[in-house]
Amino acid sequence: MTKRHCFALDLKDDPSLIAEYKKYHSAEHIWPEIVASIKGSGIESLDIYLVGNRLFMIMEVNETFSFEDKQTADESNPKVVAWEDLMWTFQQQLPWAKGNEKWLLMEQIFTL
Repeated sequence: MTKRHCFALDLKDDPSLIAEYKKYHSAEHIWPEIVASIKGSGIESLDIYLVGNRLFMIMEVNETFSFEDKQTADESNPKVVAWEDLMWTFQQQLPWAKGNEKWLLMEQIFTL
């Protein structure tokens, strides 16, 4: 059984930075270590959508997934740390983010 989580984050409102961010997320440019990290953590599917400079991520996870385990694994993986540092050059916090929060978990308010 999978569970869905949705997140939001903003990109810097600069068309050239947004284009470069999109390029990094294309199949031929995403780092294979990042894909392996995602798949190895119990994430079954992950989609990112863009409107303007707002990102929306849908993540479906299996029963082995844990936010805490994923964070610990990411912090100890030099490639994931390098990827996150690189992505932060394009990203910016949402106005209501606290501390060093990046992707914010969204509350589901409707389903059909």
